[in-house]
Amino acid sequence: MATHLKKIAEFICGDDTNFAPVYRTGSELTRFFHRVGLTRFTHDGSTRKWWTLNALESCSPEEQQAVLLRLASPKEYAGDPKQVRNALDGLNKILNLEGLYVELHGVVPALTDVQPSIDLPPEGEYFQPLSSPDFDRLELEQGVAEVLKFRWEEADRCVNSEAYLAAIIMMGSLLEGLLLAVMQRRPEEANQSRSCPKDPKTGKPKPFHEWTLSQMIDVAHNERWIDLDVSKFSHSLREFRNLVHPYQQMVLNVYPDSDTCTICWHVVQAAVNDLTITLKSENGQ
Repeated sequence: MATHLKKIAEFICGDDTNFAPVYRTGSELTRFFHRVGLTRFTHDGSTRKWWTLNALESCSPEEQQAVLLRLASPKEYAGDPKQVRNALDGLNKILNLEGLYVELHGVVPALTDVQPSIDLPPEGEYFQPLSSPDFDRLELEQGVAEVLKFRWEEADRCVNSEAYLAAIIMMGSLLEGLLLAVMQRRPEEANQSRSCPKDPKTGKPKPFHEWTLSQMIDVAHNERWIDLDVSKFSHSLREFRNLVHPYQQMVLNVYPDSDTCTICWHVVQAAVNDLTITLKSENGQ
C-alpha cells in the first residue's frame, strides 16, 4: 500500500467529494485517527493533506490496514448506504494496483488479495496532448514565437511528469506572453480600450509591462480579440496560475490534478485559436 499512501491521504481528507464520500476538517481528521485507535495523532493546523500523509507514513503496516478498514466501515458513515458504496468504490480504485480489495462481510470490512488490474478506456478515448500551435505564423515580435513554443513544450513535459502545479503555472505564463505579444501588435486598440489600466497620477495608459494578466484578459475581450467564454475561463486559469505564490495555495488549499491540467490546456488552446483569428483578420487573411 505504500505507493498509494498519497491517494489514501487525499481520500481521508475528502477534498474531492466525487472521489471520497466525506470532507474532514483538521479536527475531524484528529477524531478519525482516534477512532482507528491512533490517539498519538492530533492535527496541528498544518495543510491537511500533507499532515495526513505524514501520519500514514509513520504508521506500521498493521496500523495502515486498520485505517483502510475504518475508511470502509459503515460505522464511519453512520450507515448511509450511498456513502458506504462510494467509500468502497473509491478505496478499491486505489487498492486495485496493490493487489488488494476491500469488501463487507455483513457490516464488517475485510481486505482480500486480488490480481492487480487496470480498467482502460476504449481505444481512441485516451486524452491526447495538444500539439504546439504554429506561433511563427502569427508574425509576432522577433523571438517571441520561439519562447512561446518552448513554454508550450515545457508545460507538456510537466503534465507528462505529473507536475501539475508547475504545468498550470507555465500555461498561465504562456497565456500572458501571448496576450502581451498581441498587444504589442495592436497597441492603439489596447491603449484605447475602456479596460485599459491608467496611471492614477497622469491618467495615461500604463506601459504594457505593468499590466496584470487580469487586465490583459479584460482588454482582449473588450476589443473582441477573444470570446466571452474564453475570457471567463482564462480568468479561471489566471487564478490557478496565482498558486505560484505558496501562501495563495496554502489559503485556498488547492492541489491541481490531471483533470485541472486538461481543462487549462484547452483554455490556452481556445485563446490561441481566437487570437490567431484576430491577427489573421489584421493581415487580411
